[in-house]
Amino acid sequence: MVSFLIPLATAVLIIATSTTVLIRRDRRRMEAGAETLHIESAATRGLPDTRRRVHAYQQRFLRERD
Repeated sequence: MVSFLIPLATAVLIIATSTTVLIRRDRRRMEAGAETLHIESAATRGLPDTRRRVHAYQQRFLRERD
């Protein structure tokens, strides 16, 4: 009866330790700096334009296939 408790306890200990490490790392993360925010805003600015170009290309490609 006790033989299955040892692997179970080991698994629980490993999961608990891993969770603790991940939570500590998450709390230690620094707030995003000004440069990081600038890069992220510049990267997301181009998304609507990229979507528009992809849609136009798909429409042109589908018309050429017909």
